[in-house]
Amino acid sequence: MGESKQQVHNDRLEGHIGQNNKFIMLFWQITKNSCFASSGERRQRAHKFPPSLFQCPPRFLGFPQPAATTRPTRSAAIHFRSVSRSPGADLLLPRKDVSDPKTPFAFSVSSKFGVLPSPPLEVTKFNLFERTSAFGGSMEVTQILLNAQAVDATVRKHAEESLKQFQEQNLPAFLLSLSNELANNEKPVDSRKLAGLILKNALDAKEQLRKAELVQRWLSLDVTIKSQVKSCLLHTLSSPVPDARSTASQVIAKIAGIELPQKQWTELIASLLSNIHQLQSHVKQATLETLGYICEEVSPQVVDQDQVNKILTAVVQGMNASEGSTDVRVAATRALYNALGFAQTNFSNDMERDYIMRVVCEATLSPVEKIRQAAFECLVAISSTYYDKLASYMQDIFNITAKAVREDEEPVALQAIEFWSSICDEEIDILDEYGYSADSEVPCYYFIKQALPALVPMLLETLLKQEEDQDQDEGAWNLAMAGGTCLGLVTRTVGDDIVPLVMPFIQENITKPDWRQREAATYAFGSILEGPSSDKLIPVVDTALNFMLTALTEDPNNHVKDTTAWTLGRIFEFLHGSMLEVSVITHVNCQQILTVLLQSMKDVPNVAEKACGALYFLAQGYEDSSGSPLSPFFQEIIQSLLNVTHRDDAGESRLRTAAYETLNEVVRTSTDEIAPIVTQLLPVIMMELHKTLEGQKLSSDEREKQNELQGLLCGCLQVIIQKLGASETTKYGFMQYVDQIMELFLRVFACRNATVHEEAMLAIGALAYAVGGNFIKYMQGFYPYLEMGLQNFQEYQVCAITVGVVGDLCRALEDKILPICDGIMTQLLKNLSSSQLHRSVKPPIFSCLGDIALAIGENFEKYLIYAMPMLQSAAELSSHTVATDDEMLEYANQLRNGILEAYSGILQGFKNCPKSQLLMPYAPHILQFIDALYNEKDMDDVVMKTAVGVLGDLADTLGSHASTLMNQSVASKEFLEECLSSDDPSIKESAEWAKMAISRVVSL
Repeated sequence: MGESKQQVHNDRLEGHIGQNNKFIMLFWQITKNSCFASSGERRQRAHKFPPSLFQCPPRFLGFPQPAATTRPTRSAAIHFRSVSRSPGADLLLPRKDVSDPKTPFAFSVSSKFGVLPSPPLEVTKFNLFERTSAFGGSMEVTQILLNAQAVDATVRKHAEESLKQFQEQNLPAFLLSLSNELANNEKPVDSRKLAGLILKNALDAKEQLRKAELVQRWLSLDVTIKSQVKSCLLHTLSSPVPDARSTASQVIAKIAGIELPQKQWTELIASLLSNIHQLQSHVKQATLETLGYICEEVSPQVVDQDQVNKILTAVVQGMNASEGSTDVRVAATRALYNALGFAQTNFSNDMERDYIMRVVCEATLSPVEKIRQAAFECLVAISSTYYDKLASYMQDIFNITAKAVREDEEPVALQAIEFWSSICDEEIDILDEYGYSADSEVPCYYFIKQALPALVPMLLETLLKQEEDQDQDEGAWNLAMAGGTCLGLVTRTVGDDIVPLVMPFIQENITKPDWRQREAATYAFGSILEGPSSDKLIPVVDTALNFMLTALTEDPNNHVKDTTAWTLGRIFEFLHGSMLEVSVITHVNCQQILTVLLQSMKDVPNVAEKACGALYFLAQGYEDSSGSPLSPFFQEIIQSLLNVTHRDDAGESRLRTAAYETLNEVVRTSTDEIAPIVTQLLPVIMMELHKTLEGQKLSSDEREKQNELQGLLCGCLQVIIQKLGASETTKYGFMQYVDQIMELFLRVFACRNATVHEEAMLAIGALAYAVGGNFIKYMQGFYPYLEMGLQNFQEYQVCAITVGVVGDLCRALEDKILPICDGIMTQLLKNLSSSQLHRSVKPPIFSCLGDIALAIGENFEKYLIYAMPMLQSAAELSSHTVATDDEMLEYANQLRNGILEAYSGILQGFKNCPKSQLLMPYAPHILQFIDALYNEKDMDDVVMKTAVGVLGDLADTLGSHASTLMNQSVASKEFLEECLSSDDPSIKESAEWAKMAISRVVSL
């Protein structure tokens, strides 16, 4: 709901399972993206480095050369907070990435995965700048590349088709032509840049299976061809054209990412390091940039320590203040950031670590803004990667960051704040995982708590540096927002200790005539509401609540009102609800609060949006209450929210979306006594949806807005259906509308918009669950759209939701779903076998197999020969996969749980029927899977609960036939005992049931 001051972007990374009914390991690969904060203008100013900072040795013990300083690079393990936290694109300093999404075309490969025979070469001799292509000459390649960027769409399309045809017909010649174009200093910059872009895209892709295909395609090329391409790329590093050098650096890194793990191109790093001794500064700069990109692409395990030492030495030399070229120093500092993940050994050595830290800290005081910013980015990365090594440096780092926050340019100051936010993240994670125990596996050094008296005043100062239009800009990110975000993280880290340090600032500024001071005080108040105990906060909030309600309606400044509404939402989110012994919301003040919020929903869009957010959390607080003081005002609330959705400016500041989301929450948390009013709301929303389906001609922008509105309305209908369908007493009221609702949803599907399709599909799932077996009459009209959803690989979220709806249909229709099972099962098995479907959809597909088996019982027999081998293959793969990071571990557990749920549904579906013996051949595999999971010891609680339940299902369904197998199973003994002693009540309950089921067939 109401947008938080902190905006965090999380990208899910793609991967897939299998091809041709086999599950391949490639879908486990995780890609990473990193970029640098934006630079801004240079500032020429001399800085003196504090003489007390470090007493360091002149050389790294493991480094071959003593000179200068280096900065370590980043591996996939480094969590660089500024990228994920900072929403503003201006905060990121993107390298000149040749994978520009604006590129008007992309190339595809028609050959099968892993089988890419090289076509016969049309040209047998390839010199750097001579004829290399099927086009007849390098000049023709140049012109086609330029035409591919033409304004004229016809010219551009023809060029794109020519390039695509060339790639498909003669890949080696195609790659050589591109690399020659990039390397040729006589060619236009635009054609060289595009040649590099296409070359890079021929080596890499975001989607994991496509990336694996490109890797295999490159590796299968003739060695001579690859050598010539690489030679051109290395040659380009000496080009006087910066764009060509930068593009070549990235392409070299992509090839290194492919070949170095294969023990190929082993001479690359040595070759690059030899460039460092070149007198030409642009060659040094390009080489350092390339080394940084290589460290970004490859795993630290691929590069031996001797080479790491040499890379770090080269980078440190490049960072040295004696280096005359600013570009070289910037490239070196950025390269150090990328290389940090390779410096584990060096950071474990006190002298080498001291030297690296000294170099980085000196760079934060450079007179060049780009260098200072890049150096602070290094400190941010070090704070998360080497948190446990920072104790002896924290005092000096505080001095450096405080100076930057107070005096430096905004891009630099933002990174200085980011350092402390990153430290907070580390300490929050440690304390959440291990608590406050002194003997925890990972020690917490309490840096934030120690720095608190000095850190908090510094952060409070930043809150006064607002921008005039920040509330209207959803992507705004400035010192005030970064400081408030960091203050919130500090609060979560230290809890109650923050309150007495911040309250004087609030009290001093909350009534000042300057709006900046009032807004800063309000922002500070909102930032300290998550973390401290309710006992500490409630007395303070009780005192401030009336003042804030008045400010929300009467303060003359919209910035203050915006932040006040946001802060009220935070109060209701953290200090209101049935779980609290004492709530700040009472029957006495609830009506006053509601009146103020409804009035503020008429304010300017950004204030109204925050007021909707506050109302959202106010309603949410009554979710588990037997009665709600909002009930008498329910109709007024609903009407006010509907009025907001009809405002002419409802499209600004996410206002319409916020209003519908709040409407949904108010309906969801309403009491049964409100059901008649909710029933009256149903035809109102239906009419709104009907209006969007009328056949008027719309522009593309109008169509997009209409699609968004349809999605919101379908979501609202879903909530109403779930609310009214939850009990027999409330269900009767809406059953009269079911035919009309279903007709509307089918018309929505005809729009073929992915987002609307998603929301309508979810609503149909809710409708099927509410209607039950009678939903069968709608299946003839709905089935084509169900099938379409299952086939929608490109918009995989739609596919995932459709899989969930199949489960809803199974629960609603039970064996009535049998007539359409062949079609559904065929598509689900095809999806599991596809390498094109996003991997996140596959765990729910496995679960869905269990739903189908449970619904149709022994009729699932004909699918066993297809489903069980697939489950077995997936089980073997998932149980023997070592998760290298949290992302992979999370997915592995999702996959395991989906497989176990499939087994559970199949076993339960065959219970108490003669055909249960058909499952006996598969029982050993199921037990082996559970044994393997138990031995791996990396199951999460959800998997443990499902796994122990499957043990019970085996015994319950197969009876005495499972006795011998279960006696041999480690899982039925040690695993069961572990689950019985679990602290998780749900695991313990499942284990107790499983024990009873097993005890009937096995003597434990």
